[in-house]
Amino acid sequence: MSVAVQAVGEGLLGEARASVAAFTLGLLLTFLGVRINTRLIRAKVKWWFHDIESEGGLHVHHMVIGVVLMVVTGLVLISTTPEGLSLQLCALVFGAGVALTLDEFALILRLQDVYWTSEGRLSVDAVIVAVCAGFLIILGFNPAGTGNSGLTGGAAAAAVGVTIAINLCFAVICLLKGKYWTGFFGIFVPIVGVVGAIRVARPNSPWAHRRYEKKPRRLAKAQHREDHVNATWRAWREAFFDLIAGKPHMPSVSATAPTAEAAQPAAAALPTAASAPAESEQPTPVPVKPDDPA
Repeated sequence: MSVAVQAVGEGLLGEARASVAAFTLGLLLTFLGVRINTRLIRAKVKWWFHDIESEGGLHVHHMVIGVVLMVVTGLVLISTTPEGLSLQLCALVFGAGVALTLDEFALILRLQDVYWTSEGRLSVDAVIVAVCAGFLIILGFNPAGTGNSGLTGGAAAAAVGVTIAINLCFAVICLLKGKYWTGFFGIFVPIVGVVGAIRVARPNSPWAHRRYEKKPRRLAKAQHREDHVNATWRAWREAFFDLIAGKPHMPSVSATAPTAEAAQPAAAALPTAASAPAESEQPTPVPVKPDDPA
């Protein structure tokens, strides 16, 4: 596999982009493989593998394996600085480690097992972002417009710096407007970030909460566009995620989390035996004698 990447990739892409291709290939294949593996484990197929557990019953998540692979590959890259086929092999293994880790990105973020919940879909988003970034670099797109400007010396550095600053500003505006994918692609394709920054924000975004509070027509327009998008491509997106990653079958963490009022036991409102004074400790009422008539 890596020989093919080297023979074809270096001739067409150059060594650097061919190594990114090896990284992306390792990431994508490992992600698809681990998702097939977890879905077969969830289905309890007898002839397939089972979860990795220690003797004490500790479940070993596959992100642990991913971290080990990335650490080992990073040490090899730093210590030996390989070239050619060796470099692409390291990139392939590093991509596999990234896939194993990002596939459980939501678990790392929340510090709880949300793999098969709706919150676990954040892991799929993280993997797709990494894969898309790899493909965009392979296709020749430069992050934030850092390509060759044709200038040299200080002029080139200044031009690159200004270009990066402008493109990142548009990307940040997209993020504030709740358009995360638009902001991401805007880093590589600046015109996408410009269009996303000009158009109306999503209704639940920080930008809308800040700037549309006193603009009901603008907020209504944002909500109308959000409903239209939800009814079209986001429905296809969820179906695609179900196909490649499996449909979440466990309840959402946010839906099952107890509220502050529900978390308080009902008994807290009643005095307990320890807090209520004992019967023997109750003060004895002192009889009051009526005043003598004058």
